Amino acid sequence: MLLHELFSPEFILVDLQAEDKEEVFEELVDRFCQVIKSDAREEILGALREREMKMSTGIQKGIAIPHGKTNAVDKVYGMLGISRKGIDYEALDGNPVHVLFMILGPVGDSEKHLRVLQRMAELLANPQFFTDLAAQKDVPGAYAILKKYEDISITLE
Repeated sequence: MLLHELFSPEFILVDLQAEDKEEVFEELVDRFCQVIKSDAREEILGALREREMKMSTGIQKGIAIPHGKTNAVDKVYGMLGISRKGIDYEALDGNPVHVLFMILGPVGDSEKHLRVLQRMAELLANPQFFTDLAAQKDVPGAYAILKKYEDISITLE
């Protein structure tokens, strides 16, 4: 699964307004439900909150990957969000989060969900990816950075 297909332009938000974890969940989920024309907002928020209670998905400096499984979706989806001011996310390192990759998958499809998380980890191993992505001011720029680094990663495989 190619990440630039999962995080296509309609699933990218730059200049997030949220100030904390709950607000960013709501901002990302509201946009997601608007794009896919779903009324499953509360179910999706519940899946994200349930996963987050186990351990923060704020995984490394400035990056969070909130994810969850829910019957509200029939395939794996992603939302990319960028915050200029940073979000109080209760991240493992205590730092604010600037880039979020929200991943939602159906309850019965753990394999694809895990492959997406693995692919994200590969890209995030390159610190320049985060730096370049966090600096983007518009959706086309963010999408171009995602595609560029994914293409580099694929070439190296």
